[in-house]
Amino acid sequence: MLGLGAAGVVSAPYLQRGLETFLGAASDRDPTGLTGLLPNGGGFRYYSVATSVPRKGPENYLLTVDGLVDRPTTYTLDALRQLPQTRMVKDVQCVTGWRVPDTAFEGVRLSRILDAAGVRPGAGAVRFTCFDGTYSESLTMEQARRPDVLVALRMQDKPVEHSHGGPVRLYVAPMYFYKSAKWLSGISVTSDVRPGYWEERGYDVDAWVGRSNGRTDTPTV
Repeated sequence: MLGLGAAGVVSAPYLQRGLETFLGAASDRDPTGLTGLLPNGGGFRYYSVATSVPRKGPENYLLTVDGLVDRPTTYTLDALRQLPQTRMVKDVQCVTGWRVPDTAFEGVRLSRILDAAGVRPGAGAVRFTCFDGTYSESLTMEQARRPDVLVALRMQDKPVEHSHGGPVRLYVAPMYFYKSAKWLSGISVTSDVRPGYWEERGYDVDAWVGRSNGRTDTPTV
């Protein structure tokens, strides 16, 4: 029994990674979304609103910053990695009810990217687009400049995996997880908030945990 217990402890991380890989690959090929009902070992569920999502890496990933800015910019993955990084550990809360506590995210503060681009007077919001070709999100300029909003390159102290929205995703710590757009490819400064994919389908635009979509979850910490 002791031997079996020791073997279980040793093999558990490999089994969890294998389960995450399997569910991530399955979700990429599941147009029904049913695989999203299955949690992996870390408590996350996989969601995608596209039937398939191309994979990006250092050789072909680009993040464009445009709109009401003085200096439109395109970042490669390596260029993002060279910028100052911020790490935070907070709970992740999905509006469907599940929560993953003490989740580490690391990346570039969105406010830093906006400052580098030079936001023009009259800009009131930021719109995000994704290389799945379907998803979008928005934040007010005040929300976007919060110190707990990241262009995230790492999650759980490793590079953001494809199934979690990698290589680069948005992370909006104090809001429900649908605001943290996966497979981030575009940041566009706009005059007004443009409702994102789920907002167009009835979700709240201001998705503060515990104060939106009729829920009373404890705010993330």
